[in-house]
Amino acid sequence: MAYESPLRERHATYQQPRRPDPALRPGAATGFQRTAPEVQYLSWGSADPGREPTCQIVSTFGDLESEYAAIRTGAGLLESPNRGTICVEGADRCEFLDRMLTQQVKDLGPGQARPAFLLNRKGRIEADLLLIETGERLLIDVDVHRATPTVQMLERFLFLEDVRIEEASGQWHHLAIHGPRAADVITAAAGIDSFELEPMASATLQIAGVASVVVRRDQTGEMGLQLICPLDQVETIWERLIATDESIGGSRRRVRPIGWHAFNVARIEAGTPLFHLDFGSDSLPHETGVLDDRVSFTKGCYLGQEIVARTQSRGRPRQRLVGVRMATDHLPIAGAEVYQASGEPSTPVEDLPAIGVITSSTLSPMLGAAPIAFGRIKTDCATEGAALLVAAEGEQAQATVSGLRFWAPTSASGPRGGPPERA
Repeated sequence: MAYESPLRERHATYQQPRRPDPALRPGAATGFQRTAPEVQYLSWGSADPGREPTCQIVSTFGDLESEYAAIRTGAGLLESPNRGTICVEGADRCEFLDRMLTQQVKDLGPGQARPAFLLNRKGRIEADLLLIETGERLLIDVDVHRATPTVQMLERFLFLEDVRIEEASGQWHHLAIHGPRAADVITAAAGIDSFELEPMASATLQIAGVASVVVRRDQTGEMGLQLICPLDQVETIWERLIATDESIGGSRRRVRPIGWHAFNVARIEAGTPLFHLDFGSDSLPHETGVLDDRVSFTKGCYLGQEIVARTQSRGRPRQRLVGVRMATDHLPIAGAEVYQASGEPSTPVEDLPAIGVITSSTLSPMLGAAPIAFGRIKTDCATEGAALLVAAEGEQAQATVSGLRFWAPTSASGPRGGPPERA
């Protein structure tokens, strides 16, 4: 099944501002030229039997630096056709999901959201979920390729409960707003006086006359607001969000569409690992780096709970996801092997034990373009500060183990910092 963006034509017609060159256009230095974007796409997830992509997302609108700057200084609008939606209704929905998922769900009230894992009997991750209770129904945000398998798996455990589960990706579409001006975008788009939302809280708002669910999930070190909108109205909502730049941006662009690459840089800096990239269906919850966020150790039994409890009692999984801070300018790619550094500089690389792989990497603008990465490595070698060697750009580059978060905004008492502002 193909998961196509309903906004593809909107992407192509979005006009990016460009400062005119005063040397070429005397007297026009305070104006803007409008240029069509060079939109680039990348494939997400598995291909169909004919090797055609089943889902494509925007990688960039042609100006990666400005897109990243929007996340750090304004608001970046990210379309997410790679996100699917499951709708769960019925009086027993929270009680049922509480018995199935790693997170406590039975106390989830209207306006609350909570992340959780769905595990199989071997304790491996079947799906990474965000649960959003609206009061009328519970919506589940999930990777679009895992939506149908998740519904099928949950339905196998339904008996007499008052629960109805529907794969609703064909009815809803996902957008996100990342940046310090995200709340201003929602305020302007909804035509309200102000908008505030705590992390992992949700609200239903009218945007361009269309009811949309908004949930706050900060994934980039900035405010992040995810929208779940009716699919047949998402073009109207997208245009309303884009138009907010007229009131928010003034003479500078503060609100702009962004692609995956800008989001990816920001989420790695902020220490946000993702399912299917940094951990997957072969992972145990203890290996993901997000255990505390996804798993409750005070609730009752759930599918795969015995494996999780056993790993917890032993105190250490076989491997862990960690931050990898490069000591040189070499940038490793996903899949690059990681080695335990020897105390002897003369030790040949082929004699060093491989202890893991890089899962994600980027050059960090907030750290002076320093290369940073996530790596899944053996727990015995995952002590913070431990020396590593990483295969990067044809060499074995020196690196050290760090925490997942590489950068975060400073406290309100000090300067926040940020990249150079761009129009």
